[in-house]
Amino acid sequence: MIPAWTGTTVRDVERPFLDAGDGDLLMARAAHGLALACVRVLRAERGRVTGARVVVLAGTGNNGGDALWAAAELRRRGAAVQVIAAGDRLHPAGHEALRAAGGSVETLADLGTDAATDRCLAADLLLDGLLGTGATGGLRGQAGELVERVNRELDAATDDGGQGPVVVAVDLPSGVEADTGASPGPVLAAARTVTFGGTKAAHVLPPGRGLSGEVELVTIGIEDSLPCPAVVALEDGDLDILWPRPVTEDHKYTRGVVGVVAGSPEYPGAAVLCTRSAVAAGAGMVRYLGDEHTRTLVTLTTPEVVSSADSPDGVHVQSWVAGPGAVDDEQRRRLEQILTAPEPSVLDAGAIAAVGQHLGDARLSAHQVLTPHAGELVDLLTWCQAWGLAAEVPERCEVEDAPGRWAKVAADATGATVLLKGAVTVVAGPRAETILTVGNSSPWLAAAGSGDCLAGIMGAVLANVAGRPEAFDRRVRRWLADAPLAETARNALRERFKGEGRWALVVALAATLQARASWIDGDGPGASTPERIRRALTANVTIPSA
Repeated sequence: MIPAWTGTTVRDVERPFLDAGDGDLLMARAAHGLALACVRVLRAERGRVTGARVVVLAGTGNNGGDALWAAAELRRRGAAVQVIAAGDRLHPAGHEALRAAGGSVETLADLGTDAATDRCLAADLLLDGLLGTGATGGLRGQAGELVERVNRELDAATDDGGQGPVVVAVDLPSGVEADTGASPGPVLAAARTVTFGGTKAAHVLPPGRGLSGEVELVTIGIEDSLPCPAVVALEDGDLDILWPRPVTEDHKYTRGVVGVVAGSPEYPGAAVLCTRSAVAAGAGMVRYLGDEHTRTLVTLTTPEVVSSADSPDGVHVQSWVAGPGAVDDEQRRRLEQILTAPEPSVLDAGAIAAVGQHLGDARLSAHQVLTPHAGELVDLLTWCQAWGLAAEVPERCEVEDAPGRWAKVAADATGATVLLKGAVTVVAGPRAETILTVGNSSPWLAAAGSGDCLAGIMGAVLANVAGRPEAFDRRVRRWLADAPLAETARNALRERFKGEGRWALVVALAATLQARASWIDGDGPGASTPERIRRALTANVTIPSA
């Protein structure tokens, strides 16, 4: 796992250290770690430090101070260092250290945007220290213009096969909001971000995650004081600890029975993918409810699935998967029954619209899982606003720019657990203080049918956990025992993932399995298939870091 905190929380944790007079010590540790990271980048990308050209974009605050202290160390190691000051002042101690080391400083106002752009593009390493974790609203003014120019020129150079500077961000890319990952203005995308004390929420939430590059954490001495994280990013290794595996005493019912209401004469493939994926993910039994034609297809492709035309209230299962491709009247009637069923359920695709109407009568519960993409989330929140459950409805672009925020709004409004699909999967439970992300899927996963497969995986793991919650809680305790957290934070997170709070972790785990399956044959087409899901639980595969 990668625990992450808001910038606000990290600054609050730092405050007692600053009040005790340890501010210079914290900055020295941060700057030294930053300088060492830059040395490693220069050696790996340019083969040298001595004589390498380093350009520093420095703001007026502590973020700029970290960059200046690191620049001074790089200058002492033989790099040619030029600082472009975005404002009319610099961090005093950092500026003095740079001057003593022989680094040069020019202001952006004096240099001008054109000349500053040329300096940036000519560098071997471009160190972004413009804005820190307390900044909101993005880059503005001449600094924003400079970043826009540099981005355009870097894009053009890359298209022509050229090589621009390696961009290293100090704490987080300037213009990305630390608490949400939102980027309301231009951002200089980093190849590497060196952060201090604790990973920030922006490093694991989109779009900040995609702008941060590889994130390197430098410890500075505040780590044991960090509270329970605001975000937990699941990694591939977490799957091996948390995923339920059968034991010798198991039989098909103890492993979980999944009921599937998906597909229709118009979209039979959704039923096939859901049922096959549930079987591939380890369900003890899958029961499919649908029309005769679709039942035949399901049985022919996966003969172990039990198919019928029954109603949900007459079938015994531990979880439901409902909605994908279920567009006919018969399936809609089944959906309405599942909305009030006591078992955990995955409400996907067509079921989400039914949920919007249902919310006028009653809210959902945390064991009911909604799986919208950004557009479907907007539609859902439109219903919530109509019923007085949500104060505002975002545009789709707003959801994509701050998915963590809007997934949480939707979970609180509906009462359900919300899995928001995207390049990074974001999961939020109602009234939960920690959200989860899964961000290491292959880009090829963005294809028709992927959601149907994920729904089947979720159904399988929901059924297992519903039948054996104590076993899942034991796995969570083992998982958290080695988490990179202080003991108090570890205990708090354990409490958050108990009871109704466990369902968010359960469905995020399903997304983690799908992410592994998407890499099972490398980065290429066909990323989401039941065959890959099955193999992902048994094969060794190298997964990129979250």
